[in-house]
Amino acid sequence: MDVINLFGFKINALIGLFILTIIITVFFTYFIKRILINAKIADNPIVSEHRHKTGTPTMGGIAFLFTILLIASIYFKNQYIFIPAILMVTAGIAGLIDDLIGLKVKEYQKLVKNVSNSPVNIGQLTLDVGCEARAATEKAKREVDGLIDDGKLKLVAEIPIKTEINEFEKIIIQLIIGIFLVVTGAITTLGGFSLGLLSIPVVLIAIVGAINSVNLIDGMDGLAAGIIAIASFASIIFMFLNGNIDNSYPFVILTGLCLGFLIFNKYPASIFMGDTGSFVLGAGYATAVLLCDVPYFGVLALAVPIVSVIVSLFHRANIIHLPTEPLHHTLNSIGFSEKKIIAIYWSLTAIVSIIGLLISYFIF
Repeated sequence: MDVINLFGFKINALIGLFILTIIITVFFTYFIKRILINAKIADNPIVSEHRHKTGTPTMGGIAFLFTILLIASIYFKNQYIFIPAILMVTAGIAGLIDDLIGLKVKEYQKLVKNVSNSPVNIGQLTLDVGCEARAATEKAKREVDGLIDDGKLKLVAEIPIKTEINEFEKIIIQLIIGIFLVVTGAITTLGGFSLGLLSIPVVLIAIVGAINSVNLIDGMDGLAAGIIAIASFASIIFMFLNGNIDNSYPFVILTGLCLGFLIFNKYPASIFMGDTGSFVLGAGYATAVLLCDVPYFGVLALAVPIVSVIVSLFHRANIIHLPTEPLHHTLNSIGFSEKKIIAIYWSLTAIVSIIGLLISYFIF
């Protein structure tokens, strides 16, 4: 009976943490949203299909930071909460810096439409009749004015392009975030193996990979938050099935963060998380997987963002060609509605997670 009571107490504690995280996230998201609206800090999408979202407040991930700090201050003695909190706040600050730099406009690029009766070559792109594209390359920028003057192209808009940290600098920042986790000494075993010095590359690869995966998938209303909510909740169930639910605190927090934020971020979103939020969720998920020692299931549950990154890498290596990067924007450009894409990605995440849970339950 004591064992049953103890188990019930632990479950109640997890449910309490989950509800508390949702409530605090909703409060801070609403509060931050009002501040961002008043400060006129808003998104200005460069993807044509998303131009109608211009003016939606961004950097909503700041709400995650306040929530995590408050949760960590309450549960500071629990390493399964405090260590992920350190990583998520560190990552969130890095993402916030990226977002703040992005507020500065680097240049304006012409968005043009082919109004002629035949395809038009602009830069390295062949623009079909009635299609739109930005003059982004140097060659395209040199040619676009002449094509407009000739009546072949019509100027639709001048799109502000934000200043960004280059890819190398982003990777360095993400590696530094990973080093924070390495120096805690919390990751010594993984998947039943003692890591030793291998813990260093394993942690760094996990942090960099997860941050970039979540960051890349964060391009549609509720897409990233929904996927991380599903993957995190599935990880809780996986730990329950394997008798290790005691340590599932970081996944509980991630699920609560995402569900609380989705109240405002679901389609049609009234706030975006920005790099601040995607960095928090990516680093938090990687830390949870490593700390809770669920590498196989953790990677499987994040399969959709991981595959999206692989597809983008193939595109950048010229192995395949995407009309628009990443993959979900390509699907949008060829006729899939945003709501349908979100439903597909969420469903795929749920399906692969359920498959993983069934394999774990019936085979292992």
